[in-house]
Amino acid sequence: MPGWQDVYDELKDQNFEIITVAEDTLGEAAAGEWYDAANPTYTALIDTTHRVSSLYNFVNVPSAAWIDEEGRVVRLNEGTYSQVISLGQASFGTDEYRPAVVDWVTNGPDSPYVWSQEQVVRKIRRRTSDEALAEPTFKLGVYFYERDEALARTYWERAQALSPDSWNFHRQDWNLTEGLGGPQYRAKRGALGDKDYYAPLELGVEEPR
Repeated sequence: MPGWQDVYDELKDQNFEIITVAEDTLGEAAAGEWYDAANPTYTALIDTTHRVSSLYNFVNVPSAAWIDEEGRVVRLNEGTYSQVISLGQASFGTDEYRPAVVDWVTNGPDSPYVWSQEQVVRKIRRRTSDEALAEPTFKLGVYFYERDEALARTYWERAQALSPDSWNFHRQDWNLTEGLGGPQYRAKRGALGDKDYYAPLELGVEEPR
């Protein structure tokens, strides 16, 4: 969440709200320390059932939906960092997304970064038949986690096989055994080659609205 508190402080008096949602079946035990460290003044929730990512078909974090005053989704993106983040010799994130958010809050529906409803429909990620089956399979793992962790991980492994591009599925399972950024994550990330880790932000305005 680095940087989003600054964005919120800048824009909160312009009818703007941030709701951040941690997707983690372990709940506060996993996400609490991150929220405590960030100490956000905007709304911070924990979604132990991964309902939000399912509804929007988000497969990676951070991802974001822009929702206007009428409750309409006007943009969806992956890789929604507020700034470039440096950790040792590594860096990730982008400085391009934050200005688009500021422009949307300032200009509302006239912002060039707002998508039409037709664009939103076209850009919502469609599930294949295997990915559709992966959703309830993963949720069975969520259900069984507090009752039988071994059984839960069996369902999570099946879900990952059905939907190998869902980093959220991988992350939930692998965090239990190797923590963030462990060997399995690094191996899969390294094997991407030229394939995108995040879907492109597409912050250009060349498409007709």
